[in-house]
Amino acid sequence: MAMIFVKATDKAMAGLRAKLETAYKTSGGKKVNIISHSMGGLLVRCFMSMNHDVFTKYVNKWICIACPFQGAPGCINDSLLTGLQFVYGFESFFFVSRWAMHQLLVECPSIYEMLPNLDFNWKEKPIIQVWHKNSEKDGTVELVQYEATNCVSLFEEALRNNELTYNGKKVPLPFNMSIFKWATETRRILDNAVLPDTVSFYNIYGTSYDTPYDVCYGSKSSPIGDLSEVCHTVPTYTYVDGDGTVPTESVMADGFAAKERVGVEADHRGLLCNDNVFELLKKWLGASDKAMRRRVPKRKVVGLSS
Repeated sequence: MAMIFVKATDKAMAGLRAKLETAYKTSGGKKVNIISHSMGGLLVRCFMSMNHDVFTKYVNKWICIACPFQGAPGCINDSLLTGLQFVYGFESFFFVSRWAMHQLLVECPSIYEMLPNLDFNWKEKPIIQVWHKNSEKDGTVELVQYEATNCVSLFEEALRNNELTYNGKKVPLPFNMSIFKWATETRRILDNAVLPDTVSFYNIYGTSYDTPYDVCYGSKSSPIGDLSEVCHTVPTYTYVDGDGTVPTESVMADGFAAKERVGVEADHRGLLCNDNVFELLKKWLGASDKAMRRRVPKRKVVGLSS
């Protein structure tokens, strides 16, 4: 029996129902086991919220790995403002730069969807800080703090002059309020998701890695003048425990009656090739070593990843 792997895209969302139906029928009416990673978990949760009866009919177990259930505050806040740096040192010359990546991410819906959940009761609310030189106060330098609830005003101001030069033309890329509103509606759907009583849910999360949480731009000795300068400023972070991308607090806050939640010492992508994770999957799926290594579990498995 084959395993099915798809990526967490709009096309996957639209086709997931068909894949579940196909897997169910070709296995002779056996329910499907789903393994998701990262944004794939949000896709499954959204699908379950909108197609509860279908999920109940076709799904047996859902094993979720490294899902940013409540967002990834430090990484995502900074991604909107300055982009992402995937590699450092010499290798960075052969990869997309942080600033070029920034232009792509400003228009990426999944980035907005992974902003910290404003309605979640964080132990400490994630913040963005800016050392700001206020020209209206005779150049006074002050540390301005933006909590999750008022970060949109910072995003709008900092990105107001953001633009991309393409084919000799300048294309404006400000904070996309339309995508943000869309993501806000998606968050509402996610928050309303209810796990069917017949589905067993398992949650694997990464631990022991410094994970960005609060973000700070500028310094007292080198403050930010105009907020648009933030987009070209390398930030400093405060860190919490997690997988290097998603805080443990966010991943664990699935809101479901999980059969098990297990922390594994691995980073966000490293969880996918971790021996401890493999052993957990084998245990929860009730599969032998031989079957797992050949990717032939006893039931159909649909895998979704970011």
